[in-house]
Amino acid sequence: MKLMADKHSTGHKLSVAGILITMGVVYGDIGTSPLYVMKSIVAGNGGLANISRDFIVGSISLVFWTLMLMTTIKYVMIALRADNNGEGGIFALYTLIRKQAKWLVIPAIIGGATLLADGMLTPAVTVTTAIEGLKGLPINGNVLINNQKQVILLTVSILSVLFFIQKFGTDLIGKSFGPIMLLWFTFIGGVGLVNLLGDLTMLKALNPYYAIELLFSPENKVGILILGSVFLATTGAEALYSDMGHVGRLNIYGSWPYIALCLVLNYFGQGVWLLQHKDIAAYQHVADFNPFFEVMPEQLKVPAILLATVAAIIASQALISGSYTLVSEAIKLRLLPRIKIDYPAKLKGQLYIPIVNWILWAVCLMVVFYFKNSTHMEAAYGLAITVTMLMTTILLFHYLGRREKKWLLAYAVLIFFGAIEVIFFISSAAKFMHGGYVTVLIAAIILSVMFVWYRSNTIKESNTFRASTVSLLAFKQQLHDLRDDQSVSVYTTNLVYLSKPQTEPNEKNRVKKNILYSILDKRPKRAQVYWFVAVNVTDEPYTAEYTADTLGTDYIVNVQLYLGFKMEQKVNIFIRQIIQEMIRRDELPAQPQRYTTIPNRNVGDFSFVIMQEDLSPATQIRAMDKVIVQIRLWLEKFTDTPASWFGLDYSDVFVEQIPLVLGRQQAVSKYHLKRRIEK
Repeated sequence: MKLMADKHSTGHKLSVAGILITMGVVYGDIGTSPLYVMKSIVAGNGGLANISRDFIVGSISLVFWTLMLMTTIKYVMIALRADNNGEGGIFALYTLIRKQAKWLVIPAIIGGATLLADGMLTPAVTVTTAIEGLKGLPINGNVLINNQKQVILLTVSILSVLFFIQKFGTDLIGKSFGPIMLLWFTFIGGVGLVNLLGDLTMLKALNPYYAIELLFSPENKVGILILGSVFLATTGAEALYSDMGHVGRLNIYGSWPYIALCLVLNYFGQGVWLLQHKDIAAYQHVADFNPFFEVMPEQLKVPAILLATVAAIIASQALISGSYTLVSEAIKLRLLPRIKIDYPAKLKGQLYIPIVNWILWAVCLMVVFYFKNSTHMEAAYGLAITVTMLMTTILLFHYLGRREKKWLLAYAVLIFFGAIEVIFFISSAAKFMHGGYVTVLIAAIILSVMFVWYRSNTIKESNTFRASTVSLLAFKQQLHDLRDDQSVSVYTTNLVYLSKPQTEPNEKNRVKKNILYSILDKRPKRAQVYWFVAVNVTDEPYTAEYTADTLGTDYIVNVQLYLGFKMEQKVNIFIRQIIQEMIRRDELPAQPQRYTTIPNRNVGDFSFVIMQEDLSPATQIRAMDKVIVQIRLWLEKFTDTPASWFGLDYSDVFVEQIPLVLGRQQAVSKYHLKRRIEK
């Protein structure tokens, strides 16, 4: 049976409005890449004085073919087809194939951790680069920003305001993102076209020969390591895939050709400008040289920098929102601890995760203060995302081969794109000592938490024996007698326990023994109806269904909730929907209330009991596994409470401490008391 839930459309139709929204939501990261890609390439080769015509043509060719191969072919043409009911991204891809092999969780959590880590640098890099364009630039005869300290101060201020407003929701300002990004792409494409018309010989960069030639040319002073800078042109491709659920595949198909054209025109325009000015001495010694701003006519520089700043903010917003979504999906897939999630706006699917927001803010500020300028940030940027892309390729291989049975395409993707991404990773690995260790450290921390959480779940499931669960059928009579026992005070009308999902057919109507102990032994709890509710997270994003088994009674209900990995787990709301429906179907008797403020109320009160586990000294498992479980229990102290997570904040909730005993236990206690005989 289906639960009533907010409908979420996964079938986004191609429309002008949809394309406009897509520009504001999807392309922020990749759309701001022209701010720093050519700057990084030129700086990496020793500056303007050390580049030649062949170097420039080869560099533009490398950027062009990186965009075409990685973004257009891999992500737009192939990865977007691997959707989970319209949802994309590495975790959506993982849910499609996770039942095929347990080890696939490894590339999923590695890719998720590195994507989150690299995303933490994006706001710092893009906003700092944009603000640096104002340094030393006269506005109405006055230079507002004279030095890098002022750049840092303004960058920190902008980032702080951006993170502060997240808790209020961003749907209002989000409506302007599309038109602004359309203006941005049109502007950078137009400027690029004007410069390109000055030297159409740059079009020979469309020939991949010049890209390959540059990799082995002595004019390329860093060799293959130049790909570490070139790769920055496609870092937003993974975000493009992740954001598919917000806008729909068709709207990405409809908008990407224009976006790609504008990006290519701008890169080619920067290349022409470099050709025309590389031998001018005045430019060869310019500090903080950035070709993106230099190609602008003098009268357009200030508007261009302001527009670039707004575009950088939009790109940052997209990464922040994407991080919320990524963390939320990981939590529902039991890859991260439960943490508080808010829904601050009317816009469907918009999340706000306070702890994630402030961690992102703190990391972004630390990155700005630590690296001090965009050049140093670019040296650290992009390393982790190469790992994410490689992990996505591995998951795509299994999706295309095992699920779609397109083995030829699967092997082509694995070999071709896997080889390219390995080369990109090797070239980006050189960034490790120049700041890449920052993203590696962040990714390692996130990955450690994911590993502990996933591994501890596995340990608990594999070391909890069937003897720890009991069949409700064996206790039907005792629950019946307790319900009718007038000598026991009524505890509540509806007593609800959150139980373990029943994943196997032979687990039907089995619950943890601790639950029955709580009802019958610890303190007899007399109720009219005993509810045993389990939440099953499905591979589909917006499932909202349930099954209910009364075991032939009108006082026991075993409920299995089936909720998509993007659904809020509001148990309180769903249970009240279920009881109303069961009363209408005469599966449960009405519960008329004598004293109530609600006319004709036919449902009584609810009390929820949550079992909180503490690791028992009697646990007999491997030392390392025990450490992992202990770390998990420690992490739980900083996470959202089960009551809050399951939407029970304003319900009658009781938390009972129970021992978590893992491993096979000895039949007889090792402690033997002997009675002392007093003389």
